[in-house]
Amino acid sequence: MKILVLGAGAVGGYFGGRLAEKGADVVFLVRPRRAAQLKQHGLVVRSPHGDINQKVACVLSEQLTPDYDFVILACKAYDLESATSAIAPAINKGTAVLPLLNGVAHMEMLSKKFGAERVLGGSCQIAATLTENGEIQHLYPVHKIIFGERSGEKSARCKALEAEFAKTSVSYLLSQTIDLDMWEKFVFLAALAGTTCLMRASIGAIMQTDEGEAIVLEMLNECKNVAQASGYAPREEHLAWSRKVLTERGSVMAASMLRDIERNGKTEGNHIIGDMLRRARDHKLQTPLLRLAYCHLQSYETRQKQK
Repeated sequence: MKILVLGAGAVGGYFGGRLAEKGADVVFLVRPRRAAQLKQHGLVVRSPHGDINQKVACVLSEQLTPDYDFVILACKAYDLESATSAIAPAINKGTAVLPLLNGVAHMEMLSKKFGAERVLGGSCQIAATLTENGEIQHLYPVHKIIFGERSGEKSARCKALEAEFAKTSVSYLLSQTIDLDMWEKFVFLAALAGTTCLMRASIGAIMQTDEGEAIVLEMLNECKNVAQASGYAPREEHLAWSRKVLTERGSVMAASMLRDIERNGKTEGNHIIGDMLRRARDHKLQTPLLRLAYCHLQSYETRQKQK
């Protein structure tokens, strides 16, 4: 089984690296600068689960051929259009596309581009970052990937991918409820990003304020109501976990979107907070905190464009 991973950044580099570490046939689709880094230093991952430092196969877009069984799409939402164009030459009639993006808005675009039958549902849980020198820093022990057919079927292709992840140290789940899994992450992430970006602070810092816990839980409830109205009511065990994580005293957790802001970079604000807000409006739901969070992110983006 031949796997193409778009990018060798924090997410794609980590999960693709774990597969390559155990002998899977993995090729990374990268830009020339990253290709040069990988050629000189190999793929370097620093992780609580053990470091990786090995040579990996990589390819430039003009070198792609349509002979891949899986394409793992691990990019930021604002790069989705260019990413889909980049992987198109690798797609054949049997190729499955596994997106590991945040949110759910990308699923419709990918289905239109490649055909719904080729697109799997996918989600991952990892906090990692790519350093200036090209190393992937895995920040916390969690490293989970969830994937599956949107129909709920345990297909042969998903079982084959499951077998590859079974060889690795990664936590994995072949899910029969992948759309719900993606929505549950969407709800959690929107609440986390909405509050930590709005306050420009970690969960632990927000919990030290008078109104922090109440505001975080109100944001979570707004997002939960949107999911429920959209037909994907989060399961109570997931909501209980979300409440616990989002109100943990002393937590250093913050959304990667906040890290994007702190480095004056682009954000996925439109894809996450904006999309959640638009869906709320479609269902005529009142979501004052989502409105405030999205206004904040749009204001930030406007200032970035003016620089």
